[in-house]
Amino acid sequence: MRSFKFTISGNNYEVEVLKLDGPLAEIEVNGTSYQVEIERKRTESKTPILVRSNVSNPTGAHEIGRNQKPAATSLTKVIAPLPGNIMQIFIKEGDKVKRGDKLLIYEAMKMENNLLAEKDGVIKVLKVKMGDSVLQGDVLMEME
Repeated sequence: MRSFKFTISGNNYEVEVLKLDGPLAEIEVNGTSYQVEIERKRTESKTPILVRSNVSNPTGAHEIGRNQKPAATSLTKVIAPLPGNIMQIFIKEGDKVKRGDKLLIYEAMKMENNLLAEKDGVIKVLKVKMGDSVLQGDVLMEME
């Protein structure tokens, strides 16, 4: 079956496992046969354990928003939820939209999908035109 070479206290041993049957094994050591009982010890899992370092909080982290001024402009990026093709656009730059207004129709996975405004705002930048192909996560437009 298997052969092993051991050196114990300067002595060389050639061990061949002839037969393995449960906890009993028939082995041959330097030409002499022996029947031995194998004691199996459970070893710990070889799955590594992730150890993360402690996260240090920057000074004043608990006061977020208290002394900060709001951003002058807060642009919201409208992204493509799925890859597809732009079929129809209902808005243009500068248009005011309300939550729920239909912005465009795009074809994805052989279905026509309506993309609706998630909040009230003004279309600042329109980055697509009819017929464009977009990937999931592509920015379609920016709203303010």
